[in-house]
Amino acid sequence: MPDRQRLLDIIDRFQATSVALIGDLVLDRFILGTPKRISREAPVIILHHEGQCDIPGGGANALANLAALGLRVTAVGAVGDDEPGHALRTALDERRVDTGGVLVVPGYRTPTKVRVLGGGASSLRHQVARYDIEDELDADGAWQSGLEERLPAALNSAAAVAISDYGYGCVQPGLVGAIRDTIGPDGWITLDSRYRIGDFAGVDGATPNLEELEAALGRRLCTDDEIAAAADRLRTTLGARFVLATRGSAGMTLAAADRTTDRIPVFGSGEVADVTGAGDTVLAVLTAALAAGASPIEGAHLANIAAGLVVMKLGTATVSIDELRAAVAGDHG
Repeated sequence: MPDRQRLLDIIDRFQATSVALIGDLVLDRFILGTPKRISREAPVIILHHEGQCDIPGGGANALANLAALGLRVTAVGAVGDDEPGHALRTALDERRVDTGGVLVVPGYRTPTKVRVLGGGASSLRHQVARYDIEDELDADGAWQSGLEERLPAALNSAAAVAISDYGYGCVQPGLVGAIRDTIGPDGWITLDSRYRIGDFAGVDGATPNLEELEAALGRRLCTDDEIAAAADRLRTTLGARFVLATRGSAGMTLAAADRTTDRIPVFGSGEVADVTGAGDTVLAVLTAALAAGASPIEGAHLANIAAGLVVMKLGTATVSIDELRAAVAGDHG
């Protein structure tokens, strides 16, 4: 564990730090209802509709986490000219995320994950159904030039840039070079990619979960040594300074450029309420820490603590700067 005061000093620098995120922006929509009865038409629960809650998801969840930590945050991405796209931009604006780099693409359906939750006033709400609205942006579409035109202004003052690739087409591996040209050799580029992490050569760090690491290597990974070796191999493939493999209740494994690997145990009790969006929190806190002057191992420990906090919350959630500071200081119950 790095020095506690050193980690607190890094957190204190967040509010003077600017970062940007380019990625697939998703709307997480929660439909809330109270169970009434079983339908006579089919064996399903009928809910009395109570309301709706729209929360940034996917890359937008990482943006929300960055904003909750007090950083100056700029979003680069695309939404459709539809109601979910408007709702997502509104949700980001409410969290004081700069959305000047968000492109509205006519005809594109904003990726939306709709969860129907049922529960009473004295009980937890449980997910009873979910449906996804998904489109993939055309890689050769005119939207791409519009997005690239927004990069210089959006990334101009960023000390670090996070890439969040959920497979909806907004992020292409070729953007890494353009990002590097804008932020220079001293800026950090971090990556979270669900399906093609090995294609983003030139990033400084990546945060695959175990499943993504196994997919990149093409085999199962069972032991600590196998995971550490795989993380280092992916780091070499990317030409990165580090790879931080997230392993759920087993914690994290950091493979650094000096060929050392560190095993970081899970923070907290290990009891999990909801893992939704935990990877977005890891990407956000790691990027924030690096931008504020942390080393990869310091950033990994802060990200690990934040992940331990966010999985204790239901739904798509964030960790505030006060929560993170209290946890590092040892005041978190």
